[in-house]
Amino acid sequence: MKFPKFIGLLASTGSMILWIIFALFNPYTHERVDNDVLINTLVTLFIPACVALLGVVIRRPSLMFLAFVWSLPISLYTAMTPSMFKMFGITSFMYLISGIWMIRENRSRQR
Repeated sequence: MKFPKFIGLLASTGSMILWIIFALFNPYTHERVDNDVLINTLVTLFIPACVALLGVVIRRPSLMFLAFVWSLPISLYTAMTPSMFKMFGITSFMYLISGIWMIRENRSRQR
C-alpha cells in the first residue's frame, strides 16, 4: 500500500471512529448529545471523512482537498479543546497531506 493512501485511510477511519465516540460514547459527558450538535458534527466531521475515504479508494486528490476544506473550521475548533477530540485537527491536516502527496506521486509517475 502506498504511503499517501495509508495516510488518507488512517485519517478518514480515525475521524469516523472519533465521531462515533463523540456522538455515542462521549467520555466527557454522561448526557446524550443534542440533536443539533449531532447533525452539525455529522455534516462537518463524519461526511468529510467519508468523502476522504472515497478519495483514497478512487485515487482522487481533489476529494481529499474537499474533505480538508469542509472539515477545517470545526477541526480547528476541536483542536483547541483540552480533550481527545483535538485529534480531529490532526486528521483534517492528514487529508491535506495525503492529497498533496497523491498529486506529487501522480506527477512523478507521469515523468
